[in-house]
Amino acid sequence: MSTLILIRHGQSIYNLENRFTGSLDVDLTALGKQESELAAQKIMNFKFDFAYTSTLKRAKESLQIILTTIHQNNIKIIANQALNERNYGSLQGLNKAETIAKCGFKQVEIWRRSYNIRPPEGESLEDTYNRTISFYKLEIESKLKSNKTILIVAHGNSLRALVMYLENISQEEICNLNIPTGVPKKYIFDENLKILEVRYL
Repeated sequence: MSTLILIRHGQSIYNLENRFTGSLDVDLTALGKQESELAAQKIMNFKFDFAYTSTLKRAKESLQIILTTIHQNNIKIIANQALNERNYGSLQGLNKAETIAKCGFKQVEIWRRSYNIRPPEGESLEDTYNRTISFYKLEIESKLKSNKTILIVAHGNSLRALVMYLENISQEEICNLNIPTGVPKKYIFDENLKILEVRYL
């Protein structure tokens, strides 16, 4: 059996300010750091072989807090932009409420929640899925088949894409899926990567 733990980074400054963050590199808030510490408490009993994260500092800092808290700073960390948050294009940095007031709720929801519609100059969830899952298949699946225990700390949309792949969620259903910040999700697989258990910790 192998184990995979997914954690969305703790609250960022732009999460707090209700802004589209996307590929912008923003810091964690004090609450975000606390969320990372609390996430670590829930996975204290796992011994990880590898840890993966994005190239954005809110995810990297969350991972560092987690590994320090669980005393596993010596494991190999792989940071790759394939795990970065979805690029929201010209929406990045804008306040979500102000954008709704300007463009309408229905249009903003289409940009945010649909699977294959891109926001202006940005990525769709489908684009994010393609890069995230390509990396997962190339880099991580073989390790899970070798019974490794792996931690991934990334972002709401890159993790939505990964959950969509792992749990065979449809394009329609994925629109309603949210990944909470700082809450570990555990997968246990058999030798063929069939899911034996999945739950939030």
